[in-house]
Amino acid sequence: MAGKPGAGKTRPVPGPAAVCLAWRAAPSIAAMPPSPAGPYPKPSRQAWLVLGGAFLAFTVGASLMHSYTVFLLAYVADFGWSRAESSLAYSVGQLVGGISSPLVGGLVDRIGARRMVLLGSVLLTLGLFGSAQAEALWQVVFLYGVVMTIGANCLGLLVFVPLISGLFERRRGMAISVLQSANGFGRAVSAPLSQLLVNGVGWRHAYLLEAAAMALLAVPLAAMFRRGGPGDAPEQGAARLMPRHWTLAEAMRTPQFWLLFLVYMFTSIGTFLVSLHQLAFAVDAGFDPLYAAGVLGMGSFLALPGVIVTGTLSDHIGRENSALIAYAISIVGVACALLISGPDQHLLLWLHAVFFGLTWGARGPAITAKTADLFPGPRLGTILGVITIGSGLGAALGSWAAGWIFDLSGSYRLAFLLSIAAYLCGSVAFWALRRPPAEPVPRR
Repeated sequence: MAGKPGAGKTRPVPGPAAVCLAWRAAPSIAAMPPSPAGPYPKPSRQAWLVLGGAFLAFTVGASLMHSYTVFLLAYVADFGWSRAESSLAYSVGQLVGGISSPLVGGLVDRIGARRMVLLGSVLLTLGLFGSAQAEALWQVVFLYGVVMTIGANCLGLLVFVPLISGLFERRRGMAISVLQSANGFGRAVSAPLSQLLVNGVGWRHAYLLEAAAMALLAVPLAAMFRRGGPGDAPEQGAARLMPRHWTLAEAMRTPQFWLLFLVYMFTSIGTFLVSLHQLAFAVDAGFDPLYAAGVLGMGSFLALPGVIVTGTLSDHIGRENSALIAYAISIVGVACALLISGPDQHLLLWLHAVFFGLTWGARGPAITAKTADLFPGPRLGTILGVITIGSGLGAALGSWAAGWIFDLSGSYRLAFLLSIAAYLCGSVAFWALRRPPAEPVPRR
């Protein structure tokens, strides 16, 4: 964990007693990032190569999932489905992503990253190939919302965070932020590339080309990770005093576990009450659709540096302070949207796009690193998988609720106000995580 346990106060004692004594001597130890002078060695060259491989694999999975926005319009044109029907697969995907997280997290703890990447690649390939043959709505919902969603989860944070956390203990926030920026990068490049394919060969052949590319990438992506199960992270330096290893049952008996669950849920609610409806809101306000899409698109690109800067900052000023800054910037962005009343308010639209886009996903590295700080050990993937159910539930609820509120009131104003309220609740829950969980009492 962070800092030198009990430095200057507690004389080292061999064995588990030393860990427990040092932990209790510094109750805020998990609330602070590791000191540069602490016991953690610098990341090795192999660690950086693994991070690069994880970034690439996550980018591939994320770009395939984010490209659904392009295919949605093709479904509307070819099948005559409504926007609500065409969006159903996305909503189901958010729910399945959350519900399947414990399964994915448990699997990565048992079979390791290499096999998980292979499994995810196979599922994505099958989902893409099947989507090219789809003729009915239920088929698209099943293939994208279930098969591809689980496949993408196998190439996502749940698989790589336990591995990266062990390789970058000294710079955990920075490493996780680089990894998580792959999601924003995939989101930024997926739409134009997929649109080029759809315009060139049609949506069915575009799916077939994506399936072929995924099949070709499966083995090279998996080869970037070491063979083995839960121990496929390379050793980092000499043995040192280690924190205890948490199990899922032990973690669930702490208030910190449920606070993290709430943080994930409130953050996703706040984000998805706005993100999926930004363009519709701007067009309703009177802005030209192409102009509004360009402004909001520029804001989306800012998510890449925003995620990396926020995550790296958490290594220096603490996870809580970094997350609170990101929450505040997001709230300012949503408030700017609430102030827009007409198409002449270009500055407010730009401010909304910049502030909201800059922090889209920016809390993720601090939240994920905090989870690794509080509950280290070989069961981190399982613990993270259960906690991130909150993220899936929040994303599904937020994206659906905003549309429902608009259908009832003809405005997104209440949805955006609820977004601010959700961000405030997330801030309070995160701030309550300053102290680490107490050591569980062994059962006799």
